[in-house]
Amino acid sequence: MINFIPIFPLDIVVYPSETLNLHIFEPRYKQMVTECFRDKKPFGILPVLDHKMEQYGTSIEIVELVKEYENGEMDIRTIGKSVFRVLEQVHQIPEKLYQGAIVEYPNNEMTHGNTKIAQLIFSEVKRLFALLDSEEKFPVNKTKMISYEVAHFIGLNRQQEYELLCLMEEVQRLEYVRRHLNKLIPAIKELEEVKARIRRNGHFRDLSLKDFNL
Repeated sequence: MINFIPIFPLDIVVYPSETLNLHIFEPRYKQMVTECFRDKKPFGILPVLDHKMEQYGTSIEIVELVKEYENGEMDIRTIGKSVFRVLEQVHQIPEKLYQGAIVEYPNNEMTHGNTKIAQLIFSEVKRLFALLDSEEKFPVNKTKMISYEVAHFIGLNRQQEYELLCLMEEVQRLEYVRRHLNKLIPAIKELEEVKARIRRNGHFRDLSLKDFNL
């Protein structure tokens, strides 16, 4: 499907089914949100990396207009819906302050499937979360969109989060997550060993991953 969508460039990556609270204060986006909420239409969040709007983004549905201020600013609750790819940017729209884009929605495989390789990757990602003492952040009894739900909890930088957004098969995204976590494990184990040595020496120091520039 190809259609037009208002665009909200932001320096974040939003995934399908992710909830996001936004405070809207710029006049162009106050106009955009007002119209989208009134007409029950989505807008698109397009990631900005290195001062450049990227090609892939996520359509966003407004769930609730939480508060509207006297100056027209708004607090809204939203949810990510579908990944889109920009075909053409529309920088000027008659009588509108905001910009838009002609976009298409690539076929996005949301389940990791029942293939042997998919199940192995899924199990490995779950095991790595256990090693990182982050089991509570791993979705329970799900086979759908696991990668999107864990992506913001595994230390990906903005570029890596965007690279994950561009992958259109869940098994590919899980493999991306697995490779990233495998790189973290040695640093985590080293941190635990340092903490253990400190405890044995009778000294106390509060260490975090920041001590290792992760």
